[in-house]
Amino acid sequence: MSILFDLDGVFYQGEQVIKGATDVALWVQKNNIPHLFITNTSSRPRSALVTKLGALGIQTDESHILTPAIATTRCLQNHTPEHSVALFLPEITQIEFSDFSLWQSENDIVDAVIIGDLAEQWTYPVLNQAFRLLMQQPSPHFIALGMTRYWQANDGLRLDVAPFIVALEHATGLKAQVMGKPAKLFFQMALDMLGSSAKDTVMVGDDIRSDVAGAQTAGLQGVLVKTGKYRVENLQLGINPDAILNSISDFPEWWLQVNKKLKN
Repeated sequence: MSILFDLDGVFYQGEQVIKGATDVALWVQKNNIPHLFITNTSSRPRSALVTKLGALGIQTDESHILTPAIATTRCLQNHTPEHSVALFLPEITQIEFSDFSLWQSENDIVDAVIIGDLAEQWTYPVLNQAFRLLMQQPSPHFIALGMTRYWQANDGLRLDVAPFIVALEHATGLKAQVMGKPAKLFFQMALDMLGSSAKDTVMVGDDIRSDVAGAQTAGLQGVLVKTGKYRVENLQLGINPDAILNSISDFPEWWLQVNKKLKN
């Protein structure tokens, strides 16, 4: 079996590692278990995630990380934009789109408008600029880097990208293509990278909608951990995780039990 791990809220929260997370990462590597870290993070590139994980004692590399930005670039590789792509995401993450021509001028025609998590950089002029570009004719590709509604920061819950995507969809009448959880395409891309089938793969996350329900819809098992954004009321949404664990530190024991049953 293979494993897809969420990062924020599972292995760390803010800049703090979650207890036992480093041991789990080491366990996965020592046992040569096929795995990927898949995250809706669009506030930093994979290289920065590798650095952050390393500082927390978790060693990995870019080939073991899938982000919505990377999923988007892979999908666009077979389609060379006639014009440029407009990026509404932090400057540090724009390095992932270095192979594409970036929108610069107010009058430029764009081939794709790509929306990520701008956090405090969202302002009315920025949101309205995205709206104006999406209203161009012919309509550009409208791509959402994830549809996470909110996340758990050190100072409390914070809005993520989904509310801004929904606002732009409502204003323009367009439907965004989601490159990130819970989109089935995103999970399939992760499976393709691992060379694994959905029935032989488990997703571990703290978001019952994006991680658990998204994975289950794509045919994977979905395991929920009670860290990060987990709230007990989420269990009343009619979504039934394949397992609920107190934290990622409990995952190896669950994994061994499941594999033992499969062998028997």
